[in-house]
Parts: sequence; structure tokens; C-alpha cells
Amino acid sequence: MKKKIFVFFPDGVGLRNFAFTDFKNIGENMGFDITYWNNTIFSLKDNLGFNELKIEDHSAHPLLPIYSRARKRAELNVFRNKFNDTVYPTYKFPFNYNGLKNIFKSLYAKWLIGIYSTEKGVVKLRAKINTLERSTSKYKYCKAQLEAHKPDLVFCTTQRATQSISALLAAQDLGIPTVAFVYSWDNVPKAMQVVETDYYFVWSDLMKREVLKYYPFVKENQVFVTGTPQFEPHYDTSLKQTREAFFDEYNLDIAKRYICYSGDDETTSPLDQYYLEDLANAVRSLNEKGENLGIIYRKCPVDFTTRYEAVIEANKDIIKVIDPIWKQVGSQWNQVLPTPEDFKLLYNVCEHSEFVTNVCSSTVFDFVAHNKPCIYYNYEQPQLKKGIRDIGQNYKYVHFRSMPSQEAAVFCTDKKDLQDLVKQILDKQVSNVEVCKVWYEIVVGTNPTKASETIWQTINSIIK
Repeated sequence: MKKKIFVFFPDGVGLRNFAFTDFKNIGENMGFDITYWNNTIFSLKDNLGFNELKIEDHSAHPLLPIYSRARKRAELNVFRNKFNDTVYPTYKFPFNYNGLKNIFKSLYAKWLIGIYSTEKGVVKLRAKINTLERSTSKYKYCKAQLEAHKPDLVFCTTQRATQSISALLAAQDLGIPTVAFVYSWDNVPKAMQVVETDYYFVWSDLMKREVLKYYPFVKENQVFVTGTPQFEPHYDTSLKQTREAFFDEYNLDIAKRYICYSGDDETTSPLDQYYLEDLANAVRSLNEKGENLGIIYRKCPVDFTTRYEAVIEANKDIIKVIDPIWKQVGSQWNQVLPTPEDFKLLYNVCEHSEFVTNVCSSTVFDFVAHNKPCIYYNYEQPQLKKGIRDIGQNYKYVHFRSMPSQEAAVFCTDKKDLQDLVKQILDKQVSNVEVCKVWYEIVVGTNPTKASETIWQTINSIIK
């Protein structure tokens, strides 16, 4: 009898890892009966032919957003006090006081934060959130689906979505084992563990230590190191195009060497367009000295701004825009969904670029999988003024403390140095690749090609 697994998508962020990789095929080849329990507006049945069960009730308790925000800020306050570290308040987003409704929500959240900013208080807040979500029609709806289909385990593809709380509570109340996959390398210290499940799957030993450090109610035997499918496509050589085929498809100049500029979202890097402009100026200057360089600009998939347009237009002889192949299926950031075709595109952008530059992006790992260096910008722009976030704050975050040394990336700390750094990387005089491979293993784990297989093996051991 095949074991029935519900792969649960509370939102679209897990599609990249668990729908568009070989994750499903590997699980089926190991004998699992897989149903995609789908809370998103993306139809896995229509688009991919997968067996899916749609969640049509999307109700949440009206107080959930307030309690969730209070829970996150209370946890960050606990982390600040417990670890005597001022980095944690920098993870907080400002309150919104525009309009009476937002004033009420902000004041209510602040009142809750004042009461519950202790370890015991956070546990009480989480229990209150669970009580609220058990009272919703979605909880009853999901419970009925689970009772009808009787899965042996529910695997939640991200730990950070409030939309998953009621569904996972329904599973737990029916005695069905639940697993949450910790979605990203920076999530644990940011207090982004929204759900409480029976087990947690993490990328690496580093992330396991973090889960146990920040969440004392989680026990060691609940956390499994599995790796992440996120980087598996970089080892699939069937995706590789020849340089000629890739350059022809995207109308690139075969005589040029290209540097990838990987864009950031506006929150992380509000002045990101000026770093692209700096790179364009450096490339133009080097070309005047005999180089033949271009820039591939790959935007952040969830950046809807027009802020780069003037820079791109002014440097259209240098900058070639190759947008990620993502599909917008809704108005929210998590309703911009990747497509399977983007794996091939990203593979070849990495493979056929000389190196990547960006502000603190995890694309450093995508490129090091192809043995390509990375420049991190870490200097202020003259356009920085009050109310605009300084990108230097990013490098102080906890997840950057996992770097084995500052040589894990090539840091550009002064605009004047950028041209020389670009030239030195091109001439192979400077590289972060070897140290970055150590960092990659620390963050991603020791077996990046086998994550999907390890996840299924671990699910099997839990069911047994």
C-alpha cells in the first residue's frame, strides 16, 4: 500500500522547489502517492498535470494579521534581550498609521507586544493565534478534506505563510504528522517561523542549530537536515546551452564578455538602480581601454518598479535586459510565480556570465555552483537621505555571520574601486570562489544534488 503524502502549498513560494524540480518524480519513483494540496491560485493540474486538491476556502481570522505582527515583533524583542544583540530590531517593519483602520491595528499590535515580549508570552501568543485559526471556516473546510482523503503525512513547503496555520492545525488535530520546510537561509533569525509542526526540514547543520537556538519549544529530534532542492537544477547539465545558442536566443554579442547584474527588491536595496549605473560606468570605462564587455541585467522577479528604466535606456549599448521567466497570477508579491523555463534561463545566465554583482543576494550561491565569482556592493550612494534604507544594514544581518571570512564574496566598499575590481576578476587576479564554496556548504549543506531524495527518505522514516 503506497503511503499518501500531501505536499502543501500555502502560497506560491514553494513551487520553485517542489513543483518545478524533479521532487515529484523522485517521490513517485520511491513509491509515494503524492497529492498537491494547493492553496494558491496557480493550478498544478492544468499547468503541470499533477494530482491536486484545491483549497477553495481562504478565510483567516480577522485578527490574524495583528496577532501575527505582534508575534513576530515580540519574538524579535525576546531575541534581542536573550542574545544581547541589537541586530534583531532591524528586522522590524515600521507600523502603519495611515487611516483609522491602520491606526487601530498598529495600536492593538503594540499593546500585544508590550504584554507578550517574553519567552512565555510568545508561547501564549502562538496559542492564541492557533485558537483564532481553529475558529475559522477554513479550519473546518481543511479538516473535512483531510478526513475524506486520509493522507499519511502533510509536508508544508514553507514555514512562513500565515495561510498555512489553519490547515496544519486541522492535520495535527486529526493525528496526521506535519512537516514544515524552512524555506530560506535568512528566515530563522528573522522570526519568520509562523507555523508549529511535528517536524522541521532545514538546509544544513547551521540552520538546525538556529532553529533549536531561537525556538526552545522545538526539540532536537524534530529537526532534520535535508538540504534544499533550490540549487539542484544547477547540476542538471541537460539545461546547458552552448554559448552560441544562448547568445543567439537572447540577442547577445558573441564577441563580448558579459557581467550579470542581479537586481534586488526595493525593500532590500532601495537605490539599487544606481549600483547598476556604477557598473555600467565601470564597464564603459574599461571598454574605452580595450575591453569588450556587456552587462546582463536580471531583475528581481518581485520588483514591479520602473526605477531602472532611465539607467538601462542611457546605457542600452552596454546593458542587455534578460528578465526572469516568472508569471504574475495575482497582485501580491507571493503571486508572482516562477516557471520551469526559468531554471534553464538562470542556469545559462550563470554559465555564460563572467561573474555576478548585486547587493547581498543569495545569487552568490547560484553562481558559485558554476564556479563564478560575485561582487557585493557595500557603499552608500549619494542619493541616500533620511527615510531611505542604507544597504550596509543588510550585511550586519545574522545570516551573513555564517561567512567563513570576508573573502567569501568580493566586497566593493568604495565606488572608486569598482572598475579595478571588475578588471581584476576578469583577469583572474581576484576571486571569491574557493572561500565561497566553503560558505555554500555551510549554508546549503554537504549534498546539494540530493536534497529531494533526502527529503523523501526522511518522510519515509517519519511515517515508519
